[in-house]
Formats: sequence, C-alpha cells, structure tokens
Amino acid sequence: MTRYLFSGALLAGALLAAVLLSGCGESKAPVAEQKKEEEKPPEPVSGNTAFFRMYTAARGWAPDVEPLRLVSLPLEGVPQEPGKAGAWQATFISRSSGRQRSYTYAVIQGPGSLYKGVFAGHEESYTQRRDIQPFMIQALKVDSTTAYQTAIEQGSRVKDYMAKNPDMNISFILEQTREFNLPAWRVLWGDSPTTSNYSIYIDAASGSYLKTAR
Repeated sequence: MTRYLFSGALLAGALLAAVLLSGCGESKAPVAEQKKEEEKPPEPVSGNTAFFRMYTAARGWAPDVEPLRLVSLPLEGVPQEPGKAGAWQATFISRSSGRQRSYTYAVIQGPGSLYKGVFAGHEESYTQRRDIQPFMIQALKVDSTTAYQTAIEQGSRVKDYMAKNPDMNISFILEQTREFNLPAWRVLWGDSPTTSNYSIYIDAASGSYLKTAR
C-alpha cells in the first residue's frame, strides 16, 4: 500500500513539473501587442465632410437652419492635402428666430476655442445682407476637393502662379453672393480674401468654372 502511494506521489510530481516546464517554454506576447494601439496621425478633411457634421449639430439648434458660409481654417500639426483642411467654420442662420450661429469642426484641438470635433459658438443676431445670402443645402453637390482640382486646371496662368508661390497656403470659402445665383467655392491663394491676390470661383452645384479674380 505504501509503495502505491509513493508511486502516485512521484507521478503527480512529474506531471506538475511537466506543466511548469511547458509554461516556461511558451513565448510571452510581444510588448507592443499589450500596449494600446497608437493613434493615427491627424488627417485633413474636405469641406463637405466637415460641413455636414456641423449641419447635423446646427439642426439641433434650430430646425429651419440655412447655411450662410463655410470657411477653411489653417491648423498647425495637420498635413496639407489638396482641397482639404484640418479645421472648418460654418455659419448658419435661422429666419424664424432672426439669429445666426457659427460652428467649427477640427480634426485635433487647436489654439483658442478650436476644439476637436464639432463645437458650437455663441448665438448672434442675424440681419439680412445684400452681398451674401443663405443658400439651399440641396445646391451643395460639389466638394472642395473637386473645386480645387477644377481651379488648378484653368490654364497656364494658374500653373505659373503656383510655380512662383509653391509654399502659399490655399484656402476655401463657400458662399452665395449676389454675383452668382448659386453657392460657389472660392479657391484662394492666401489665408484670407484681404491678403489674397489670386482667386478662382467654382460653381458648387455643377462644378463648372465661373471666374478668376486677381
């Protein structure tokens, strides 16, 4: 009887040793797999992508919102891509309340009140103007990426200007002025209309070229 007990103890000890040895032989998971996956670098977005995200938020503010203006914003830390930007600002109006409100959309947090995602600004009173009018959202069919591509295809003068100013920022403004019956993309070389000396207008409904302004 004692011999059987001793043999059983030896067998149990051998099995335990085998389990421990097999555990030591297993390779541990790579440290990189145990860490949280690193975030991808920020990528700029097109005007329409940012616009419709802000439009969805604006409808929660007022059901009768109408878009008035969309502007690209330069954002340090986000790479430049044709027709895209790291941040955008849209202004909407509500005729029933006589108010307007601006929203921003950014892929990362920026300076001042520029936050990642959609952020609503303060309400302001709205007074109808002759030089700029709200436009129908159904008329916005052409994205800023397409507007950019159409703009740079407008002859040798555009290519010459870009060759002379390779590092100049290209900005975008979407609005409906009294000069055009539909919303138009203004592709401008520079950070704002006041500092730009070269702009090309593209129809936001059809994508056709409208005019060049110097």
